[in-house]
Amino acid sequence: MAAASTSFTTRLADSLRTPNGKLAAVAIASTVFTAGSILAAQTLRRKTRRRRLKSAIQETLEEETDDEDELVDFTRPVGSRRSSMAGVSQKAAWQATETVRVGGKGKKKTSEVIIREALARNYVFLGEDKMDQVRKKFVVVVGLGGVGSAAAVMLVRSGIRKIRIIDFDQVSLSSLNRHSTATLAQVGTPKVTSCAEYFAQIAPWVEVDARIELFEKDRAAELLEGNPDYVIDCIDNIDSKVDLLAYCRKNNLRVFSSLGAAAKSDPSRIQIADISTTFEDPLAKSVRRRLRLEGVASGVPVVYSTEKPRPDLGLLPLPEEEFQKGKVDELHAMSNFRVRILPVLGPLPAMFGNVAAAYVLQDLAGFRQEPLPVKTRPKLNATLHRQLSAVQQKMTGDNRLPITEDDCGYIFEELHRAKSVAPPHAFPSRPTLLPWKKSRGLAWDNLVVFDREEGYKHEEHCLLGDEEPEEYWGREVAELVERRMAEERRLRHYRM
Repeated sequence: MAAASTSFTTRLADSLRTPNGKLAAVAIASTVFTAGSILAAQTLRRKTRRRRLKSAIQETLEEETDDEDELVDFTRPVGSRRSSMAGVSQKAAWQATETVRVGGKGKKKTSEVIIREALARNYVFLGEDKMDQVRKKFVVVVGLGGVGSAAAVMLVRSGIRKIRIIDFDQVSLSSLNRHSTATLAQVGTPKVTSCAEYFAQIAPWVEVDARIELFEKDRAAELLEGNPDYVIDCIDNIDSKVDLLAYCRKNNLRVFSSLGAAAKSDPSRIQIADISTTFEDPLAKSVRRRLRLEGVASGVPVVYSTEKPRPDLGLLPLPEEEFQKGKVDELHAMSNFRVRILPVLGPLPAMFGNVAAAYVLQDLAGFRQEPLPVKTRPKLNATLHRQLSAVQQKMTGDNRLPITEDDCGYIFEELHRAKSVAPPHAFPSRPTLLPWKKSRGLAWDNLVVFDREEGYKHEEHCLLGDEEPEEYWGREVAELVERRMAEERRLRHYRM
């Protein structure tokens, strides 16, 4: 093996002594030298460009930062001892009656370059001028549960200048299914603290005025001081909600309210409307009536759901042992607050909060908004009303009806799902609304939907004739109608 290696070395040395060998050696050396020179030059150019870029960035940051300001250091983990935002976590010991402002004097400044990049999509969507308007705005969010925390997070992410968050409550285990910022480690701490700490991590340039307080009518002026550009009501106590909305309307503060998200599950039923035109929501009904007593009939945009409550959903019962202990009213978290709770499906409060944030952001930016009202079919409703009037004329000689065209639409779409009660329960192309039993007249729970041809038969045999509808249409149809009637009797008090 050693002899072979020596032989190869000898032959290579001999070949290099020849003219061709010398020429090959010179060519190889030249190639290596050239390649090395190119790589060295490229490496030098990259280092030079990197130094120039770093220098340019540093100069830009120094120009944007005053001598007394210090930039937020994003290179250190948030919450570490060395983190420039660690001070926010230190404030978790806020007392329940203190006013804590994160973002006031002493707050470290964030580069405008970073802020612009974080808000780049908003600038593209809203445009320079309107986004500049948003960045000057001050919004107050009252109530930081599932709805309020979601609304506040999106407002902070979207670049408003200042946000004031108000809530007296603490994070509980049961609230983790819907709260937008709370963690398991924060159970037992104020919801306001959870939100403030989270805001510092995602948008430290936003001024956060965090107040661990209960909104009360007597302190409304103090809690809403500073001339906010918008107030978002996310309170779940009706007394406080009405007090807040009435105060805002009487003091010309723009306000948006979230109504009941509990016991709801259908996202397609979420609507935006003025408080005066809401329906199907029991909380909206109560708030509307009480605002009228305060002299406020309209002018409050709200997000609510037209979904009718399920019969098996209601306030969760208290354990029997609590009743046996007595003084159940002392279980209130606060005076006049409910003891029992409503079941909540986590995604719905977040949807309500995002709807509120989207509406407020567009309004702050100056976009004209025209929320689409609940879809109705006025021509169809008028036809149903006219046809029912004609049948009533045949039956009684009087064509006057105790129900309106909108009532006909409600019975057709909501109560009977726009389907005929006769098999195969299809969507009728030419629907008609008729009494089920002649003896019960035009009671709401006695009106049913048929296709036009089916309606002619029902009118002939059961309304103008003497046959009983159960006998003519059969037991299956009669049971379906009875279920619809029972549902109408259960839900009628939700109507306007």
